[in-house]
Amino acid sequence: MFTILAQSGGQETQTSEQSASSLPEIFSRFDALAHPDQLVEMLSQLSWVVAAILVAVGLVSILQGYKLYKWIVLLVAAGLGVVVGRQLGAQIDNAVVVAGALGVLLAVVAWPFMKFAVSACGGLAGAFIGANCWTAIASQVNNSGAMNLPPDAYWAGALMGLILFGMLSFILFEVSVVVFTSFSGSVLAVLGIVALLLQIESMQQAVADSLKANPLVMPLLVIVPAVVGLVIQHGFGGMKRQEGKA
Repeated sequence: MFTILAQSGGQETQTSEQSASSLPEIFSRFDALAHPDQLVEMLSQLSWVVAAILVAVGLVSILQGYKLYKWIVLLVAAGLGVVVGRQLGAQIDNAVVVAGALGVLLAVVAWPFMKFAVSACGGLAGAFIGANCWTAIASQVNNSGAMNLPPDAYWAGALMGLILFGMLSFILFEVSVVVFTSFSGSVLAVLGIVALLLQIESMQQAVADSLKANPLVMPLLVIVPAVVGLVIQHGFGGMKRQEGKA
């Protein structure tokens, strides 16, 4: 009996470690959504608890992101620190400590410089959008034979998105906040929902095949809730009332 409990505990610990390492790995490259094969594999390693948290945080960001943008920015800053720290920590074989320390550091630094942090997050969101669009569109164009776009040059799309959304964040602060929170919330919610569906054995293969059928599937799944979030936040989420007071 004790042996069974020990084995069960060991499996749960191993699953938790895989889930914790898979989440930062998903965001380790900007065009992750346009690589469904790797994305499905990493999402299948997430535990249902982590997936449920992603869905909850994503829905809150979509529906109430304009009101809670400061906390969302802190969360994004901490997440960015974890992703970067994990890459740096791997060089010294201590990824957990470096990732945790850098995550806390970026979150603390972001608080007194919130406006600049919002602009940086908006730029990163634009880079993420641009990179995924570039890779997905390049794959479609190359398959059709119309022209040859290098998929590995996703950094070009990321750079265009970074410049566009970064400038938008300085010129139209409120609009950039809504765009950033809606899009980031949509990414988290969709990833969480897909991870939950992959936990169901009867649906696992069908979901994986649907996502792998075309690199545009995942970006389109993210765009729909993001647009819904834009409409809800502008019409009902408090943005109009804030503009009226101004």
